[in-house]
Amino acid sequence: MGSFSIWHWLIVLVIVMLIFGTKKLRNVGQDLGGAVKGFKDGMKDASGGDKPADAAQPTQQVSGQTIDVEVKEKTKS
Repeated sequence: MGSFSIWHWLIVLVIVMLIFGTKKLRNVGQDLGGAVKGFKDGMKDASGGDKPADAAQPTQQVSGQTIDVEVKEKTKS
């Protein structure tokens, strides 16, 4: 009742190949590999894209001036 031996896994592999065929299994493998590669590229773009966007924005400097305004009329929005 422990883990499966190598012979068990080989028998399972042969049965899967007989049911699905090697061409379909190859296509599934290629699709899975492409999805993983796309995910890695997306993660690389997401983590690399944050730094230049933050660096491109100029920092706002406070000069210590006060702006005095007066409300002349109240409008309903």
